[in-house]
Amino acid sequence: MLTAAARPAYLCVDRFMRDAVGARALHSALELGLIDHCLRHPSSDLRSAAVACGLDARALQLLLGMLQANGVIELREGQIALAAAFVEVLGFRDLLEAKLDFAALVAPDFLQMFSTLLTDPGRFFEQARVFDLFSYDRCFEATPDNLAATRRWMRFTTALTRYEALACIEHHDFSACRRLLDVGGNSGEFALRLCRAHPELRATVLDLPLVCQIGRTHVAAEAEAPRIEFVSAGETPTEFPSGVDTVCFKSMLHDWPDAEMRQFLERAWRALDRGGRVVIFERGRIEVGVGQIPYALVPIMLFFRSYRSPRDYVGLLEQIGFRDIAWRTVELEVPFMLVTAVK
Repeated sequence: MLTAAARPAYLCVDRFMRDAVGARALHSALELGLIDHCLRHPSSDLRSAAVACGLDARALQLLLGMLQANGVIELREGQIALAAAFVEVLGFRDLLEAKLDFAALVAPDFLQMFSTLLTDPGRFFEQARVFDLFSYDRCFEATPDNLAATRRWMRFTTALTRYEALACIEHHDFSACRRLLDVGGNSGEFALRLCRAHPELRATVLDLPLVCQIGRTHVAAEAEAPRIEFVSAGETPTEFPSGVDTVCFKSMLHDWPDAEMRQFLERAWRALDRGGRVVIFERGRIEVGVGQIPYALVPIMLFFRSYRSPRDYVGLLEQIGFRDIAWRTVELEVPFMLVTAVK
């Protein structure tokens, strides 16, 4: 087992989401246009900022105080400026806004139902808003409502994958891969990043019908689109497309109980050519360290029971018949496991 110590630059967004109060103030500053106003006017006066955001003087004063306490802005002699550290974060604005939206959406689940999550997970799953968001049963029939609901959660998963994929590519060598199957590949963002890094690679994304429909649109304008194929999975599990040299499971297996996870890995075995490789990139178990769990991790923390240890995957891969099994930890906002094995 190897541990990768370097933390990716994009994790700087979590610095401004450590607590709910600071994150909510930042969320509002983005929604109301204050951040964009400060970008257009690097040294803005209070009056013009208030007019631009539709705030009275007392509301602006409160919001600015909260932003200053969170390190987002600096106030100097009545002038507002974005802090240098926050300007750096805006290089990952898509991720920041997705995380803020996701956390705000599911925060009531944590605040109102955390005791239920701890004591009665079945009831929590029935009542929590986060499971209304991830309604996979709405990913089959192409109605306007179903498409809108699917796009909503895919926005979050795509934003996370855009950056997590780079960490996976950094720590696993895909250069020998020519025919890749990405199971549960979502919008195709993971396949897109791999194809961009490796021009000889062709990828197949296997996912639910509406996910594939939205995914085709997501990658359509990219130069790599002709090398990314989407294959729709039905409600009844079937064999995976065969004749591939790599099968990837990125942030997908944790959604499934042990029996179904085994079936996925067995199908991967049958789909792979001899000498082919399975790659699993998944969050590991959440453990509270010296500091408190930050607000940014609330959406991830709600699924704490779903995350496995590397040994869970390694033991199963051995039973199926894989060899040359290796794993390492990649430190992101939580430890990720990168598990590989050869047929």
